[in-house]
Amino acid sequence: MEDLVNAVVEMMEDDALALAKKYLQAGTPPLQVVEAYKEALKIIGQRFEKGTYFVPELILAGEMMNTASDVIKPYLSSEEGKGGGKIGKFLLGTVEGDIHDIGKGMAAMLMDINGFEVKDLGVDVPAKRFVEEAAQFQPDIIGLSGLLTLSYDSMKQVVQALKDAGMRDKVKVIIGGGQMDAHACAYVGADAWVIDAVAGIKYALEWVGK
Repeated sequence: MEDLVNAVVEMMEDDALALAKKYLQAGTPPLQVVEAYKEALKIIGQRFEKGTYFVPELILAGEMMNTASDVIKPYLSSEEGKGGGKIGKFLLGTVEGDIHDIGKGMAAMLMDINGFEVKDLGVDVPAKRFVEEAAQFQPDIIGLSGLLTLSYDSMKQVVQALKDAGMRDKVKVIIGGGQMDAHACAYVGADAWVIDAVAGIKYALEWVGK
């Protein structure tokens, strides 16, 4: 779906949405459409780090993903979480210093589909707020999103703040974003890392015993 990837990357909002609808209505598996947005996210992130894209492009990309989520969601289905209450609580946000919203929005959508009660704190969220919200919401899992390598330090601050509050051993922490890897996970002190929102679902379901 190179045409869809290009439309998202080039900020062609109407064209991207029309293409997403076309593929879904033609029977394309919805996770393939999600993959196209993921590929676009990767390219947008590279352009931002190179200085060819700036904050307005990130904001627009986030809005495009949120709109696409509303279109994709009805085509997704899951046996998890049906016929009963929620299977767990998932708290997530983009860490302080980063306003990237695309991957986070995708993760929130998929977690909801799979039966989690989701609380999305938005973007540029400081460590203190993560701890305050975790104390109130009592999540099973905390997801920290970040597009940039600069996000590593902010993520580490969240994990340290959870430790200081005596909450770290009560929650699983997963970090996500195009620049995440095993080294970043170890540095941050997280339980898992993903560059793919779908992979994050697998960890989450395992952690809550589903």
